[in-house]
Amino acid sequence: MADGPDVVGPVGPPSPRSIRRKMTLITLAGTLAIVAAVAGAYYFAMKPVPLRIAVGPPNSDDVKVVQALVQSFSRDHYTVRLRPILTEGATASAKALADGKADLAIIRGDLEVPKNARAVATLRKNVAVIWVPPAAKGKKSGPKITKFSQLAGRRVGVIGKTQANVNLLNIILRQYGVDPAKVTIVQFSTTEVAEAVKDQKVDAFIAAGPVNSKITNDAIQASSRDGTPTFLAIDSAEAIAQNFPMYESSEIPAGAFGGAPARPDDDVKTISFSHHIVARQSLSDVTIAAFTRQLFAIRQQIINDFPLAAKIETPDTDKDAVIPVHPGAAAYVDGEEKTFLDRYSDYIWWSLMGLSAMGSIGAWFASYLKKDERNVNVSERDRLLDMIAAARKSESLEELDTMQAEADDILRHTLNCYEHGAIEEGTLTAFNIALEQFHNAVADRKALIGMIPPEPMNPPEQLRQPPRPLAV
Repeated sequence: MADGPDVVGPVGPPSPRSIRRKMTLITLAGTLAIVAAVAGAYYFAMKPVPLRIAVGPPNSDDVKVVQALVQSFSRDHYTVRLRPILTEGATASAKALADGKADLAIIRGDLEVPKNARAVATLRKNVAVIWVPPAAKGKKSGPKITKFSQLAGRRVGVIGKTQANVNLLNIILRQYGVDPAKVTIVQFSTTEVAEAVKDQKVDAFIAAGPVNSKITNDAIQASSRDGTPTFLAIDSAEAIAQNFPMYESSEIPAGAFGGAPARPDDDVKTISFSHHIVARQSLSDVTIAAFTRQLFAIRQQIINDFPLAAKIETPDTDKDAVIPVHPGAAAYVDGEEKTFLDRYSDYIWWSLMGLSAMGSIGAWFASYLKKDERNVNVSERDRLLDMIAAARKSESLEELDTMQAEADDILRHTLNCYEHGAIEEGTLTAFNIALEQFHNAVADRKALIGMIPPEPMNPPEQLRQPPRPLAV
C-alpha cells in the first residue's frame, strides 16, 4: 500500500515552561536595554565638551592665560575643555566668533562686538595712559605739554599695532576739541619706545592695558631716563563714558608705575574699557554654565603664575549691559544653575508617563491576544455544566467514561489557560466547583447503574404458544 499523507492534529497551546523561558528572555533583554540606555546617557553626560576659543595676538598675556586654563581644565578632568585658536588680535578673534569658527573669543569691549556674542566673564579692565616724556638732555623741545589741546600739531606715539588704540586716542582728542587730522600718529611696539625717546620722535605716548601691565610699565620706564614724565588726566572721562557706553570713568592710582619719585605722583583720572570672554549665543546654557563655574574655580590656582588671572570678574548681568550676558553665565552668577534633575525632570516625567502608557497598551494588547483563549474556556465550562446534566441521565457506563475523558481534556486546557494568564484565579475556582459536581454526578450514576439488575431475556414467540393436540 502506498503511504498516505501524514495526519497532523491541531497544535496545542505552548507549554508553561516555554512561556516562562520566553518571559525570562524578554525580561533579560529589557533589563539589558535599560542598562545600556543608562550607561549611554551617563557617557554622553560626562563626555568632555571641547570649546574653541579665539585669542591673540601670539605671545600676549591673554594667550598665556588661556594656555594656563587649557592645562588646568585637562589636568583636573573638567567637563569643558578648551582648544585655543591663535589670531592676530581682538578684532580677528571677534571675526572668528562671528563666522562660527570659534565657540569662545577674547575681545575688546571698545571694538565692534559680534551680534551673536554673549558675555561670559570679564577677563580684565584696561586703562588709557597718556604721558609726555621729559625732554632729552641737550636737545631743544617745544612748549611743555600739560593738556590735550596742546597736542595739535604734535606727534603722538601709540604703543601697539592695533587700530583700536588709535581709535581710542581719536575719541579723546575730539572730546577736547582737537582734530585728529592735525595730530601725527606713530604706531610702534614696546621695543621701539626707547629708540623713539632717544631720537625725540614723539611728543607724547598713549598705551592701553591693565594698570599693572608690563608693556605699559616698560614703556614708561624707557621714557623716564631723562626725568619724570608728565601724565595727562582725562578730566572729561564721565562725558566720554556717557557718549560711548563701552568706556568707563576710572583712575590710575598714585605710584602705579613705581619709580622714585612715584609715577604718577598723584591719582590720575582716565577712562577704562574691558576685555571680555564671550561665547556664541547658540551654545548650550548648561555648557556655558559649566565653563563659567570651571573658570572661577581654577582662577585661584593660576594666580601665582599669571597674576592677571586675579582680574577675572563675573560679567554684567544687567539687562542694559553693553554686551548681553549669556544665560548660562547668568545662571551661574545668580546662583540659579540647574541641577541634573532640574534639567532633565521634564524628560524623566514624560518618559515615566510614556512607559506607563506603553505598559497599559501592552497589557491591553496581551489581554486582547488571549481573548480567543478565554472564549474557548467559557465554552468548555458551559460544556462541562451540560455534561453534568447528561451524566445524571446516562444509561451507559461507556458513555460516562467518554464524558470523563472529555472532562480530563477540558481540565488540562483550563490549567494551561490559567498558567498563560488567560483566566484569573476566581474563574479557576468556579471551574473547579463545576468539575467536582461533574465527578460526583458520574460517580453517583455509575453506582446507580451497578445496582439495577439486568432484564430477563424474552423467549421466542413460538415458545410462548400452547402446544397443538396430536392428530388421532
